Amino acid sequence: MSNRISWDEYFMAQAKILALRSSCERLSVGAVLVKDRRTIAGGYNGSITGDEHCIDVGCKVVDNHCVRTIHAEINALLQCAKFGVSTEGAEAYVTHFPCLHCAKALIQAGVKAVYWENDYRNSEYAIELFEKSGVKLGKVEIKSSLQL
Repeated sequence: MSNRISWDEYFMAQAKILALRSSCERLSVGAVLVKDRRTIAGGYNGSITGDEHCIDVGCKVVDNHCVRTIHAEINALLQCAKFGVSTEGAEAYVTHFPCLHCAKALIQAGVKAVYWENDYRNSEYAIELFEKSGVKLGKVEIKSSLQL
């Protein structure tokens, strides 16, 4: 049997590496957008360009949410917008299940599949919206032999 990792593991590993760049103290999340088995964008949760980072000055919490950070999925989508890359038909690989706002953004951007490794406050409404929109959902487990 081959030690070669699957495509899902490959892209999830990229998301996990991106999460290492997170500047959020509460949760490190990475996201990769993929089309035709090619990475088109990546993102991690952190502050906007030029702002202070939570790891340096602490989180700015309002209603139990850090408002200083942009979520990884949004950062990846914005990278595509900034550089003119279509997300129609893309797949998203995210280290943690997307929040409701990110789920809506992924759907509106034309993402056709969302894969995650870790459950995190999985919103039933997000799942419902994904299903209504025809977005394929799948949990990816990385082989124990692949350590990141």
